[in-house]
Amino acid sequence: MEVPNYIAALLQPQPSKPVGRKVWSIDLETVWLPFFHATNVVKATAIPSEALGAPLRLAYEKDGSVRFSESGRPVIRVAKEISDQVKVVRENFTANLLSFAGKVARTEKDAYKASVTAAQTAGAPIVARDNEALKAAYDALAVKAEGEPQVSTNGAKGGAEPQPVETPA
Repeated sequence: MEVPNYIAALLQPQPSKPVGRKVWSIDLETVWLPFFHATNVVKATAIPSEALGAPLRLAYEKDGSVRFSESGRPVIRVAKEISDQVKVVRENFTANLLSFAGKVARTEKDAYKASVTAAQTAGAPIVARDNEALKAAYDALAVKAEGEPQVSTNGAKGGAEPQPVETPA
């Protein structure tokens, strides 16, 4: 199966760029605004000029006063029209990724299954190591918090097998 150009382009590394305000982890000024200007020009969207011209707005409280964060800085939000359109792009992007994955899984069943199996096998030692490390960390926290882990007060005995819970009929 041939990889579509739009998928191949997604996988190519890009040079780093200056960091600005992000919307869905994508720079507003250098990516979203030029994109939405272009989509407006070709009449694919109809985002108001006010939103594109002033994409960052002060957030206001219900009483009309400027909203401040706990750190004392004014809260800045992205214009609703831009946020709404980014949401549409994100949903469509996700749908395209899932569609491509589904198409490959249907047309290349054996190779796709082999890839999933190989990834699960390769990842199993990492998952096991992380589970052990997490268990050790929780045990260390319990010892630090209480001295020694205690037997539960609900009547369970240490080392006892879990029992099904009966629910009233």
